Amino acid sequence: MSSAASAPVPEQDGPGLYRIGEVSRIANVKAFVLRYWEGEFPMLLPVKDDSGHRLYRQEDVDLVLKIRRLLYDEGFTIAGARRHLRDAMGEVSEAEREEPRRFNDAEPSIELLSRGTLLDLRDALRSLLTLLEGK
Repeated sequence: MSSAASAPVPEQDGPGLYRIGEVSRIANVKAFVLRYWEGEFPMLLPVKDDSGHRLYRQEDVDLVLKIRRLLYDEGFTIAGARRHLRDAMGEVSEAEREEPRRFNDAEPSIELLSRGTLLDLRDALRSLLTLLEGK
C-alpha cells in the first residue's frame, strides 16, 4: 500500500479554487456562516461547479478573511462591514452619491455628513456602547 493512497485528498479544486470546507478552516468559521455571509455581502460570490458545490477563488478567500477581521476583530456590524467594504471597493449606493446637503445657503462651507458616514458613526457608537455595557 503506497503512502499516496492513505494521504487525505486536498479539497482544492483546480488552480486557486477552494471548497467551502477548506475556506471554513482557513477563516476559522463554520460553513453555514460563510453561506450566510454570501447573502449579506453581495461582493462575495463564489462560483459553483457542475454539481452545485461552492468554489471560492483566492480573491473570495481574501474577502472572507477581511469580513472576518471586520466583524470579529474590529467589532463592525454586518451592515457596517458591508458599507466599509463597498466603500473600499469603490461601490457607492445611489443615495450616497448625492452631494452633501448644506445647512443653509448663507453658509456654504458648512456641510452635513453623508448618510453613509452617519450610519457608520452610529454603528461605531453602538459597538462602543456594547463594549462599555459589558464592563
